[in-house]
Amino acid sequence: MTRDSSPGLLVLHSVRITGFADTPVIAHRYGLDAAETEEVLRDAEAWGWVEHTAFAGTGGWSLTELGRAENERRLAAELARVGGTDEVRDVYREFLPLNALLLRACTDWQLRPTAGDRLAVNDHSDPAWDARVLYELAGIDRALPPLADRLGDVLARFRGYDTRFTTALARARAGEGAWVDRTDVDSCHRVWFELHEDLIATLGLDRHAEP
Repeated sequence: MTRDSSPGLLVLHSVRITGFADTPVIAHRYGLDAAETEEVLRDAEAWGWVEHTAFAGTGGWSLTELGRAENERRLAAELARVGGTDEVRDVYREFLPLNALLLRACTDWQLRPTAGDRLAVNDHSDPAWDARVLYELAGIDRALPPLADRLGDVLARFRGYDTRFTTALARARAGEGAWVDRTDVDSCHRVWFELHEDLIATLGLDRHAEP
């Protein structure tokens, strides 16, 4: 039976996986009430777990080091309580090869080496090059749903990554190239980054220590 997470955990975790966002975005991530989300954030701020900063006319919440530790403590306790540690670890091991493919595809979307410049920016003037990248992303899109289903069977908060990725890829294939790698839309790269962050946070891992 899939388990739901508490609103307090979801708010803190939403800050973690979005990185920096305002209250409506944090509330929207898990379909939470905005007023309740604001209240939880203010309580978390009092505990020193989150901080609100503003610059260039925008503002948002981010986790402090204390908040990161508290987030991981709650996630570990939740995972142990539902008995899902082994399943999430197994999914993570299957995720890593796909992660390597995703990173390569995004690099190829951004760069198209030439004889004189191996770091030449991809100007998207070569349809065959871009079509190959989209083909690689389509392979990832086909591989993701079984993993997402397994995660969703453990905890409801894992649901939706596969459908978001499919939506982003469909828009990219329809000609909206920003939906491959931009961070200001729910692109393939952004969805994948959030899933990656979700997995390592849930398992208490270090992204930089991955194989």
